[in-house]
Amino acid sequence: MSTPFPAASAAAPAERSTPARAPAKPAAARMPLMAQPRVQRVVYPVLVGLVLIALWQGLVTAMELPPYLVPSPLLMLKTLLTDWAALGGSLWVTVKITVLAFAVATVAGVLISFLFVQSKRIETALFPYAVLLQVTPIVAVAPLIIIWVKDPTASMVICAALVALFPIISNTTLGLRSVEPDLQSYFKLNRATRMQTLLRLRIPSALPYFFGGLRISSGLALIGAVVAEFVAGTGGQGAGLAYQILQAGFQLNIPRMFAALLLISLTGVALFALMAWGTRLALGSWHASENSHD
Repeated sequence: MSTPFPAASAAAPAERSTPARAPAKPAAARMPLMAQPRVQRVVYPVLVGLVLIALWQGLVTAMELPPYLVPSPLLMLKTLLTDWAALGGSLWVTVKITVLAFAVATVAGVLISFLFVQSKRIETALFPYAVLLQVTPIVAVAPLIIIWVKDPTASMVICAALVALFPIISNTTLGLRSVEPDLQSYFKLNRATRMQTLLRLRIPSALPYFFGGLRISSGLALIGAVVAEFVAGTGGQGAGLAYQILQAGFQLNIPRMFAALLLISLTGVALFALMAWGTRLALGSWHASENSHD
């Protein structure tokens, strides 16, 4: 007489051979919008700016300050719209000088850094003159450059480029020197040429320092352009925002002066944001400074 136990025992392995399906895990909760770092980088400064503008408007209204002392933000924006024909053209002139000076400073600074890194003796002999160029007030040098260079635009570009040059030289040279000794020994072991070491080791190591110098230099180029326009004092169609500030000061048109200052500030913020975007684009996939979310 057969018993059911063998059948049961034969079926048991079959049942054990099919593992139980694990319960589905709940979908990961999405990070809230305000907790995202990209949103915070935009929202937080905007909120602080709105609070400051509201305080400014409230103080001017409560204290009944006249426009020739401190104009309100609403009056400044109204002046910006009504005088945009003149201010917009001047903004273009200032931006053009700034961009040209920034490009000249970037190319010259990188080439000088490449020269410095080729020999420690060359860097020791020439770097103090770069420091001397940085500490010399551009206000004292600009009149001479404007006299020597006949073209007003070229002279202002040179003045602004001199202001923006040193951060690129300093940061790029530091980056080209900041190479890990193990990697440098590895390149020497494989008998890499000086050009191969520069292109494949020093330049990638210097990129974070280089972009840091660009962010500083972009703002200095704008400052140098405005200072050069103050010294040159050019008017007419080639007038920049500095000339509009001078003219508004002579006419006691303080709202227009504040509107020109606002355009200069917004231009500086836009340049810094552009350099920060370029830094993330170049370094975001591999460098720790752009991958950290703290």
